[in-house]
Amino acid sequence: MTDEGQKAQEILEAEFGGRHPDSAIVRWLIYGLGVAWSVFQIWATWSGTMNPQRLGAIHLAFAFALVFLAFPARWGPKRSVPWYDWLLAAAGVSASLYIIVNYYQLIAVQGGLPVARDVWMGTLLLAVLALAAWRAVGLALPVIAGLAILYGITGPAGIIPLTPPDVLYLHNGYPWSQIIQQLYITTEGIWGTPIQVSATFVFLFVLFGALLERAGAGRYFVDLAYAALGTLRGGPAKAAVVASLLTGVISGSSTANVVTTGTFTIPLMKRIGYPAVKAGATEVAASVNGQLMPPVMGAAAFIMASFINIPYSELILYALIPALLTYAGLLFVVHLEALKLGLEGIPRAELPPVWGVFKQDVHYLIPVAFLLYELMWVRLTPERSALNATAVLVALILVQEIWRAWRGGRGFLAGLARGGREIVDGLELGARNMTVIAVATAAAGIVVGMVTMTNLGYGLTQVIAAISGGNIWAVLVLSAITSLILGMGLPTTANYIVMAALVAPVIVNMADATGIVVPLVAVHLFVFYFGILADDTPPVGLAAYAASAISGADPIRTGIQGFIYDLRTAILPFMFFFNPALLLIGVESWLNQSWVILTALIGMLSFVAATQGWLLHRMSWPERLVLLVGALMMIKPGWTTDLIGIAILVGILLFQKWRAPRMARQQE
Repeated sequence: MTDEGQKAQEILEAEFGGRHPDSAIVRWLIYGLGVAWSVFQIWATWSGTMNPQRLGAIHLAFAFALVFLAFPARWGPKRSVPWYDWLLAAAGVSASLYIIVNYYQLIAVQGGLPVARDVWMGTLLLAVLALAAWRAVGLALPVIAGLAILYGITGPAGIIPLTPPDVLYLHNGYPWSQIIQQLYITTEGIWGTPIQVSATFVFLFVLFGALLERAGAGRYFVDLAYAALGTLRGGPAKAAVVASLLTGVISGSSTANVVTTGTFTIPLMKRIGYPAVKAGATEVAASVNGQLMPPVMGAAAFIMASFINIPYSELILYALIPALLTYAGLLFVVHLEALKLGLEGIPRAELPPVWGVFKQDVHYLIPVAFLLYELMWVRLTPERSALNATAVLVALILVQEIWRAWRGGRGFLAGLARGGREIVDGLELGARNMTVIAVATAAAGIVVGMVTMTNLGYGLTQVIAAISGGNIWAVLVLSAITSLILGMGLPTTANYIVMAALVAPVIVNMADATGIVVPLVAVHLFVFYFGILADDTPPVGLAAYAASAISGADPIRTGIQGFIYDLRTAILPFMFFFNPALLLIGVESWLNQSWVILTALIGMLSFVAATQGWLLHRMSWPERLVLLVGALMMIKPGWTTDLIGIAILVGILLFQKWRAPRMARQQE
């Protein structure tokens, strides 16, 4: 592995646990915990008999053990586990398992009312969870959760010393025992929907992606995209986009996507002339958007399906067209960048044959196809579909390694042993990948619990209504800006949960007040899309740091440039908010659906060209502003606005074509 690739791998390891103890016993303990967690989750799904609250408690106990043993504090040692991390791990595990040991006493005997010992244990868990969240996802999430708890204790006066609007005075504060009851004893807080989804749907899909990556599917997708698109103008950049799209089908992590595809694509982009910053930013934008691709869609999508109470199989259908439009927009971005830089593609002679690459490892598509079949055709639950697909994948890994060993003359047993090691390593990798998600969902559950307890959503609705003047456009813009600001300190999953708890109800209420009928899924996807930008929004965006480690560019500049590339997505949530037909909702006919998709694509490409300042060649500011107006005309459905938008694009194209010879003569 190159030095750049090694640096990127270290950043990836930091996201999923960057401690490498010198002690072999401690290393094996951490490894064993990861494998045991995956085995437990598989068993729990297979049996299907465990109470959701108990399952969430065990899920968080494993996460506590791994986060304090495998994730060093920023000031702590990386080659050993200090005494305080052992103590924090023990405290977190004990406070989590306390719910299981005393479950009957708490529910059946006490009726959910905490006694003094319960309050102490709940307080301990909140403290340890805050430290775990700080270590795993940064300081922003525990601060937000702490402010939510402070609001519950004191009422608005504890958050806003000055006199806030009267509508915020919804309560005068709750006793600490009642807050512990809400967050620790009931399923309205820490043990609520976010961590229950993390412990069921999310874990198995993340495990499926980890096993598929161990099998070699990530490199296969990169090779296939490179062979198919490498000859086009700026071909390696386009290959990076498509490779990240394909990797996003199986991966819920932007950083893992960058390391998997970027190690190969970023040097190729630099080779044909992309500056290091733009090469890294292209990979960042493409990898971040991998979380939009069904069926995995990152952890937040599973939580979304539970929040809005729809089958996950329906959600991935709703999300499919917008995700494809997003990648179409990014392909256009990299095409325009290639035009700006005057870049060409890779000669065909230097590329492998497309068909040869496709058929060589086409078996990697079998478990993905089987997963989609189980979800969409058989319509099993997401966790059962993922479990069955994982079983198919395990069998595929064993057959693959046995076949490779037989062809290499190493024998059946050698292949079987190698396949077994890959599977066990995949189990451990899946658990590490889940640690941050489990901690983030538990901490975000605090926000959800306090919003439910204090009815904060109603107060926010009144405040935002006053600020926006009841204008739905202003509400949406404020929501988007809020999500982007939160993205500076929160990972995607936590960002979505916080926004879904605080802002999504506000959007729904304001839409109802203005007489706009919007499906609930459109509101939550709106929030989700802006939350996705968290992974390339500095200073948190680890995806940008991984890409810059490969490209050699400045990580902040890489993240900002990736964010600029991703801004072409900003118009799309407004489109499907006002036109749910983009989500395949309320479709009158296939002709109508095709027109909706076509106009959305034209609007997206117009928006990209206007923000990039380039179409056939460089655009003047008046041209950019006119084209931006044309793109905005296509947000709301309607024949008149659509035709005006198309006419503006055609007019700009004709004008640029007419002006091209004059510009060429001036340059001469």
